[in-house]
Amino acid sequence: MSAIQYCDICRCNVPAGGWDSHVVGRAHCRKAGLRTEDALQSSQRDRNGVSVTQQDTELDFGVVAPSEVSKVVKSFVLTVTTETAEFMVLDPQWTSSSLRETAFSCRIEGAPHLRRGSTVRIIVGLRVTEIGRYEDTLEIRFSRVSNSQQFSVTRTIKAVVGDASYTPLLPKAPYVPRRRADRREVSDFVGGHPPPRLLAIAWRSKLGRYKIPKNLRETLSMQPNRPDTGEDIVPTEIRSLLPSTLRLKNHAITFRMLLYLEEIATDNALRVYDMESVRLSKHSMHYHLSVPGLAEKRPSVIIGDTVLAQINGSVDDKWYEGHVHYIHETEVGLRFHQSFNKHAMQQLDVRFQLNRVTLRRQHQALCANNYAAHLLFPSPTHVALSQSELSITLYDPKIANNRRQFRAIKHILSLPSTSGPFIIFGPPGTGKTVTIVEAIKQILRRNPTARVLACAPSNSAADVIALRLSELLKTDELFRFYAPSREKGTVPPNLLPYTFENGDGLFSHPALDRVRAYRVVVCTCVSAAFTLGIGVDRGHFSHVFIDEAGQATEIEAMVVVKNTAIASTKLILSGDPKQLRPIVHSVIADELGLSVSYLERLMDCEAYQGSTDGNSGIVKLLNNYRSHPAIIQYPSERFYDSELEACGDPSSINSCLTLEPLVRGKYPIIFCAVEGQDMREASSPSFFNPEEVLQVKAYVQQLLADTRATPRIEPAQIGIIAPYRAQCTKLRKTLKQIAPEIKIGSVEEFQGDERRVIIITTVRSSRDYINYDLRYTLGFVANPRRFNVAVTRAKALLIIVGDPLVLGLDPLWRAYLNTVHVGGGWRGRPIPWEPDDPVNPDGGYDVDLRIRALNTSTALAQRLNEGADFDASEDRPFREVEE
Repeated sequence: MSAIQYCDICRCNVPAGGWDSHVVGRAHCRKAGLRTEDALQSSQRDRNGVSVTQQDTELDFGVVAPSEVSKVVKSFVLTVTTETAEFMVLDPQWTSSSLRETAFSCRIEGAPHLRRGSTVRIIVGLRVTEIGRYEDTLEIRFSRVSNSQQFSVTRTIKAVVGDASYTPLLPKAPYVPRRRADRREVSDFVGGHPPPRLLAIAWRSKLGRYKIPKNLRETLSMQPNRPDTGEDIVPTEIRSLLPSTLRLKNHAITFRMLLYLEEIATDNALRVYDMESVRLSKHSMHYHLSVPGLAEKRPSVIIGDTVLAQINGSVDDKWYEGHVHYIHETEVGLRFHQSFNKHAMQQLDVRFQLNRVTLRRQHQALCANNYAAHLLFPSPTHVALSQSELSITLYDPKIANNRRQFRAIKHILSLPSTSGPFIIFGPPGTGKTVTIVEAIKQILRRNPTARVLACAPSNSAADVIALRLSELLKTDELFRFYAPSREKGTVPPNLLPYTFENGDGLFSHPALDRVRAYRVVVCTCVSAAFTLGIGVDRGHFSHVFIDEAGQATEIEAMVVVKNTAIASTKLILSGDPKQLRPIVHSVIADELGLSVSYLERLMDCEAYQGSTDGNSGIVKLLNNYRSHPAIIQYPSERFYDSELEACGDPSSINSCLTLEPLVRGKYPIIFCAVEGQDMREASSPSFFNPEEVLQVKAYVQQLLADTRATPRIEPAQIGIIAPYRAQCTKLRKTLKQIAPEIKIGSVEEFQGDERRVIIITTVRSSRDYINYDLRYTLGFVANPRRFNVAVTRAKALLIIVGDPLVLGLDPLWRAYLNTVHVGGGWRGRPIPWEPDDPVNPDGGYDVDLRIRALNTSTALAQRLNEGADFDASEDRPFREVEE
């Protein structure tokens, strides 16, 4: 066998040993696809004396209602335009048949013999009633009677099964990616007027600047973008700046470097929202700037942020700083220095500035010298605990029936001095927040001098803790601290009595003695910096809790730990490293470990590798009180060693087992296979899928109308999860008139939340099979933690809408869809693989699909190129061969 093979598609020699990888490579697949496209375009023209009277190269059914599908047909008429030629029309075939079942039907009407003066009609019908977008290519094959030579003519067939709400969902403008503005360093700007909120807290000391080191920024600026190359995305120059192993002595240096990398990436991401040639409108002392995407937090702007404005086309580098004083839907109210007034009505260029305050507070915490080794790097001896025999009268008596919850509380009450962090590992629906709230109540009951700080990465998670504690504590015992930038309308009304407002009506803090007197303070992790900042000594809080600790970066957790803890502080972390990690923008910082939470790092270290019943400093909760057993079965097997036990209230988890949408009675999971198309519009890079929006709407209408649910389903009991912001926006607009109370949001917005019914729309769908690649076709839909959170939010009914051919590229999703199919929950288009086949955990399904698509494409191109012009070849003489 030759050591070299020639690729006629790429027109290059390929070493025989590299042939298999070459034919599935991106370059080869792209060129093969282009060749097939060329062949298809040629085959759509009338050829060799045969004419297809359908003038357009495609036949579009338009939007067809499911009830009208059987009534709609289209047809082609075939005629011969030459005097002498005769043809046989062979059976037409659909080019998609090897990849997925076609949605169309076709038949030849009359005899298939075509000659001058006769016609043959081909009837095309739509044979699916499921909502979706369908497209296929019909290959009409001809054989010339005189010499049996064959050739093909093709037509593209399209249809959408849906309703009148489909068209408004389509892109309003073609997608044009935002251009990241090139920025010169601002050397001269006139400062603006900060809002009163920035002065609402009486900080005891000045916050350092913590500027990005110049050499780091320069090093990054010289690096090429590497995401598509398969190379190490971390430049060697960056990796060399960090220690190879994280230790106590390099902990601060390491994380400060990662924080700088994250700042650079976040600032770069903000540049795409810079605006040119805009005008402001004057409103008293303020100027209003209209910001497209502001309502969707693109960009995210809060009161106290700043923008820089400069006269468009200015030759100098003078900028004016404007502070955000208020936000009204799509406009921000800015206040500049009075010298700006003379330029305000001109066309301006505007830059959004990254708010560095929280970043600086994180640097400040990392730089603190109060290293408590047993809290950052505990050894097995720091977490070894003996079984507690405390007698406890529970506030929540149901905990008595949960051995692990009860044991966790006893261990927390008995933690010795200088113990390592105690961890509550709480899988979905197992009541970890219930456990820590009960523990806090018990601490306060047993120790009158105890002071507790309870934190969480988000305000919503912190609010849950505060609301549950407010059932027991008075307003002089519990303080819910909010940053001054927080708007009062976003705070749960029941918590307002537990807050403090200054004379301007802004959230702040009372006098230092009053703060010290509170038995419990609740705030977000980053906001915890306020305690030390106003003069609360480290060690004041005897117990520090961080809930949802898996969603906080280690740096955010250090804002809590290093600002409040001393050696004797009892630190309790609760969370689930199998659910969402912290959000990190820098791919380099992510690769270097910034997205690994403090909780996850500790759970991976030697100290916590013993039993999970509490004696090794960790308790794993196992009783799931949220979901029907079928809903948690697969997540339990995949993420939690099959240890989760369904313990939910039967009246809740079984309340949807008689609903009409169920494919098989008493199986509360539906996967609805939808063939759609992911799209983008205007300058937004976010994807949406109109066909899936229609299918979700249909399910919502069906659920709300179903009288068999006990009790009937209310809109507020439904949650819709979409991985892309654009899909959420389309869904909100579509459902606004039907059920505006439905919560629609990303996976992040549903972490820690639950609904009686959850509908997941996975969005990604494409027909570009040749270029299928798991990273680009599925994106972060294939992230295991996102999957885990999404499928564990439902109590009684889980509905997933998606394209199985795309989802099946990922082994995790493929195995899950097999489970749903076996359980009897499959709806819509047939499963495109054999569900009983074992799933390869290493994947490779995207490569398999590309190979299948490539083989089909290559065979099609060869057929279409056959007989492309054999009329001309009949008059072309053969070359004489000399002997």
